[in-house]
Amino acid sequence: MGSFDFVTIFFLVAAVVIFLQLRSVLGRRTGSERPPFDPYSKRETVGEADSLDRGKVVTLPRRDADEEENPFAAVDGFAAPGTPLNDQLRALVKTDPAFNPKEFVAGARMAYEMIVVAFADGDRKTLKNLLSREVFEGFDAAISEREAKGEVVRSSFVGIEKADIVSAEVKDSEANITLRIVSQLISATYDKAGALVDGDAETVAEVNDLWTFARDIRSRDPNWKLIATESEG
Repeated sequence: MGSFDFVTIFFLVAAVVIFLQLRSVLGRRTGSERPPFDPYSKRETVGEADSLDRGKVVTLPRRDADEEENPFAAVDGFAAPGTPLNDQLRALVKTDPAFNPKEFVAGARMAYEMIVVAFADGDRKTLKNLLSREVFEGFDAAISEREAKGEVVRSSFVGIEKADIVSAEVKDSEANITLRIVSQLISATYDKAGALVDGDAETVAEVNDLWTFARDIRSRDPNWKLIATESEG
């Protein structure tokens, strides 16, 4: 046997020995190996894999029945339970769960000021967005009469002293809420010659109104519109 054959046999034996050693190490299972990758199996999200690795699932704690939110909490905090107004507001919440009386009053106060100022300025565009068709027609007629006479109203809104809900009801799909509003206003009307014909430019007058707002609870439009006005003197 020549040197070439000897070298060939030597490397062949060495290769077999190395293969057996590698197999004894790489082929040994410890019991902690991941399963073979299956491209057709459901992929685990990071959260799922982490939960499985820890051997448990994280769940949110459930609230006790006593901790459930009271749907009438806002109403009860606004009007004393057992009163007619509380009952009326509760009936409204049953048909419109998003209704909040305190937020409504805040919005009504803003609307009141906007309407009073817009009427004095003859701003029909603003009024049309805040009034029902019938009320707008009445305001528009008064503005037109004033314009025909050449009269000008100079008004300064001082503020709202009080705004209280006095009644609420749901008629079919329409919610109606009436407020008693006490405001302070400086208003004076002048004719075309500049003479004062009504009001007082220097005196703050107290105005007492009953205003009724309405909204179709079936509509996605959250805005309320003024549907009736009444002066209490």
